[in-house]
Amino acid sequence: MSRAEKRRGARLSVVQALYEMEIGGRGVVEAMAEFEHFWIGKEVEEIELPQAEIAFFRDILSGVVREQRLVDRTVDELLAKDWPLKRVEAVVRAILRAGAYELAFRKDVPARAVISEYVAVARAFYQGEEIGMVNAVLDRMARDFRADEFDIPAA
Repeated sequence: MSRAEKRRGARLSVVQALYEMEIGGRGVVEAMAEFEHFWIGKEVEEIELPQAEIAFFRDILSGVVREQRLVDRTVDELLAKDWPLKRVEAVVRAILRAGAYELAFRKDVPARAVISEYVAVARAFYQGEEIGMVNAVLDRMARDFRADEFDIPAA
């Protein structure tokens, strides 16, 4: 399995863990341990969950929690005035938080790759307008945080 595939698995696991933390009231250490032991790379209810780059999973999950005020404020500013982050569905909220963290703090990952990866995560859960919303919000954020990457034409 390639590094890109393991990172995609890590992103999907982060989104699932953030959702579980919010819905179940779990802390980051508990969620991290549960996902690493019971979910990542395992078959659960006849669904095989992908392998994941564990260090990447840990960094994003703990980073989103550590930087949640900044992440939430940044996402909130990009959403429609009458539709703040707290009103967004929980899985979309988790996707936006994880993507925002990566754009702000993981400069080693190209912005276009971050956007593409989280759009792919959104497609794993949705078929409708949520995908476009994730794309639009992360694209606007990337252009704010990493304008220099968008001055160069896409390959």
